[in-house]
Amino acid sequence: MEKLILEAIANKQLIEFYYRNLQRIAEPHVYGVTNGAWQILGYQTGGQSSNGGLPDWRRFDLNQISRLTILAQTFPGRRSIPSGKHSSWDSRIAIVD
Repeated sequence: MEKLILEAIANKQLIEFYYRNLQRIAEPHVYGVTNGAWQILGYQTGGQSSNGGLPDWRRFDLNQISRLTILAQTFPGRRSIPSGKHSSWDSRIAIVD
C-alpha cells in the first residue's frame, strides 16, 4: 500500500479507498507518522463521510484503510486552503508539491 500512496502523491493522482467501511475519494497530500500511527492527510472530494460535509481535509489511519487504488484523475498540487493539520507530524515521508 505504501508504494501506491507514494506514487499517487508524486504524480498528484486521486486515490479511492475504504476507510471504516465507507468509500472515500481523496487527494493525498501528506504521508507520514503522527503519535506512532502511519497516516495520510488527504483532501476528501468524494465518497462517503461519517464526519461532516465534503470536500474537506481528513487524516486517515493506514491500519483502517482497505482496497486502495490510484485513479487516473489528477489534481493540481498543494491547496491554498489551510487545514491546520499539515504541521503536526512526527515525520513526513512524502508531501505533495
